[in-house]
Amino acid sequence: MQRSGLLALLAVFVLAVESLAVAQTPSSPEATVVAGRAPKVDPIPMESMGRRKAWEFGGLIQGGKGVTGGRDDFKFLLAGIHVGKIMTNSVGKGLVRGNFEYAVEAFPFWQSYTPKFQRANCVAAPVTGTIACSSPFTVGGTYSGLSITPIILRWNFAGTRRIAPWAQAAGGLLWTNHKYPAFGSPVLNLSNDGPNTDASVWNFTPQGGIGLHYFVRPRRSIDLGANAVHISSASLGDRNPGVNASVQFSLGYTWWK
Repeated sequence: MQRSGLLALLAVFVLAVESLAVAQTPSSPEATVVAGRAPKVDPIPMESMGRRKAWEFGGLIQGGKGVTGGRDDFKFLLAGIHVGKIMTNSVGKGLVRGNFEYAVEAFPFWQSYTPKFQRANCVAAPVTGTIACSSPFTVGGTYSGLSITPIILRWNFAGTRRIAPWAQAAGGLLWTNHKYPAFGSPVLNLSNDGPNTDASVWNFTPQGGIGLHYFVRPRRSIDLGANAVHISSASLGDRNPGVNASVQFSLGYTWWK
């Protein structure tokens, strides 16, 4: 599915859910103008999520690009779910007042779009030193995979009447259908090119980010986030080219229980 198609699908999904929620919400005295008084506004975010043992369930899409280490032409697109649990009551004072949330994210749709180039596997004969190379083959292109982030440590700030910012640190695991990212060079380099110079289908994804919940109604929020994500195999493969840093932005919709 094209990236534009996923974005359009999420927008339609959010609008449909919101319309359904409004249609199913019974009228109440608080939502009606009585004797010229202004209607009661929605509760602040902490009234929706500021209690211990509250749950967060949501769907999100995420996309971005590499920013360092020659990876600025790497692009990413993900779609998945977020499940979190508030572990503390609202604590603190002033700007830092908020609560602690433990969460997990899973992305059954994960793709990375990378440049293509030609490389060959080359080895030197042990006695004569004669170099023998395979025919050139294409590496890179589009990689598909699955990603799970089982450790998300998030602090939800109390924020304003409708907006609750958050900051988090997280760690995840990534599997791809081919060893990621492509490693090698079209220029022969015996230390890089050979049968034992591949990366790995398994990578780790330490990350950190910031974002906010925008409450469109009590216990319903649209979520925006920005994450800095590092991708590394921790040398599980013969080489660990990795992606030193990428910036990925997310858009989601959350139900609070």
